[in-house]
Amino acid sequence: MEMGVVHIKSHNELVEHLGKKEDVYLLLYKEGSELSKCAYNNILKADEKVKDKNYVLLAADVKEVRDIHPNYGIKTVPMLLHFQNGAFKKTVAGCNNPEYYGNLFNNITLDTTQQGDGKKVARVVVYTTPSCPWCNKLKQYLRENGIPFRDIDVSKDMNAAKEMMKNTGQQGVPQAQINGQWVVGFDKPKIDKLLGITVK
Repeated sequence: MEMGVVHIKSHNELVEHLGKKEDVYLLLYKEGSELSKCAYNNILKADEKVKDKNYVLLAADVKEVRDIHPNYGIKTVPMLLHFQNGAFKKTVAGCNNPEYYGNLFNNITLDTTQQGDGKKVARVVVYTTPSCPWCNKLKQYLRENGIPFRDIDVSKDMNAAKEMMKNTGQQGVPQAQINGQWVVGFDKPKIDKLLGITVK
């Protein structure tokens, strides 16, 4: 067991740890996955550099521990779950660079589009309208996979609507821009590919 990381085997163990510190981080990973290995190693590097640790760092292999991810709607790994004062607060998907995790552990608020020299944090902008059911499905899907995004209501932002039309030639929504690439509609295969989401 690496210093600083506690490997847990069940949801009950997670609950026991939630009362010990204000902030608890749990990495859900899959043994044998390169992306999981990347996230695991970068989290360890970040943890080593934090001097005043006011948090608990946990890890669980989803191949062995089957009762945690369903409780929080997690469908893809690696995923870092953040709990604060015992409550589930947010998720961070994929593998990010050690600086990103370090800022997270030090409670430094980050712009989610910040990029470092490791794996990049996806920059996602969704173009939607309030009355569009597929827009809500797209946003829900991104939330389920822990993908941070900026939501632009094109019924109120005419400049954004024009930019969208200029780039895709389509005025229908939803549309999304993922790291500069446009996706028209809720094109799940393309979204999964651009964001590195692996379907279980």
